[in-house]
Parts: sequence; C-alpha cells; structure tokens
Amino acid sequence: MAVLDILVYPDPRLRTIAKPVERVDAPIRKLVEDMADTMYQAPGIGLAAVQVNAAKRIVVIDLSKDQSDLHVFINPEILKAEGRQEIEEGCLSVPEVFAPVSRAESVVVRALSKEGERFELQADGLLSVCIQHEIDHLDGKVFVDYLSRLKQDRIRKRLQKQAKRAIQPVSVGDAVTL
Repeated sequence: MAVLDILVYPDPRLRTIAKPVERVDAPIRKLVEDMADTMYQAPGIGLAAVQVNAAKRIVVIDLSKDQSDLHVFINPEILKAEGRQEIEEGCLSVPEVFAPVSRAESVVVRALSKEGERFELQADGLLSVCIQHEIDHLDGKVFVDYLSRLKQDRIRKRLQKQAKRAIQPVSVGDAVTL
C-alpha cells in the first residue's frame, strides 16, 4: 500500500467539496487502503479523501489502539444528530493544533462500505465526533472554522511560518540542500 501526502491548512485544496463515489470498484478500494495506511502512519484516528487531495466522498476512521477496527464510510450522510458535546479536536491537516469544538453527542450515519454495501450506524462519543469532523472535510470545512477569526489567523500564520522554515535551503559548503 502507499502512504499519501496529507494537505496542510491553509492549503486551498482543503476547501474542495468532494464528489460522491459513483461506483465502489478496485481503484476506490485501493484509495481506501492507501488512506488507511496514511492515517495509521501519521498517526491519526480519522482521514477524509479531501485531505489527501482526492475529491471523493470517502472517510476512514479507526479509534482502536492496535489499528484493528477500521471503519470505512463511502458517501456518508448524517441522518440524525442529537445532544451536544464539546471535545478538544485536532487534525492531521492542522498539525499540533488542538481546540474545543461543540458537536452532536450522537449521530446516525448512512454510507457504503468498502465492498459497496449500504449500511447505517449509530455512533456516540468520540466516534460521533470523528464522523462529523471527517464529513466536514468532505464539505470543504476544517475544524478551525469553528474558532474565532483571531484564532484562525494565528493558526494560519503559524503553520505558514513552519512551512516556510521547512523549505528554507541549508548551505553546506558550496552545495545547497533543499
């Protein structure tokens, strides 16, 4: 399997609205496997296809400590949301940033499995949060959008500064290494 590059905020491609998957076929299953490998390597607990620059409505989530409980949601839609909870969220596309976000406590989601079979799932707690967070990505939304404009600007500037530092050339004798 392949580990894919994860887009980092404020990359404008994170604002892409994902298109529904027309058919669950071998290329889609390969993308799902690559997304799972990428999420585990990062390491993270959820990843949306938009985060790896694939504009398809696909989400992978695994909350287990041993990477043994992969949930795949193709064309997910939330049918019902109840209650409220606030949890400190982070995101692979917004590294080293955590902030409290208010979301539904419980959701019922309908999606297709990796095999293309339709299913419904009721999720509570952290799984509910992850589903909502990842579906936001499919809709071109990042969790920092829930924060104040001031916090968003600080995060964006910090990550842009880190990205610039990461690509600064380092002089070694007469050679330049990028």
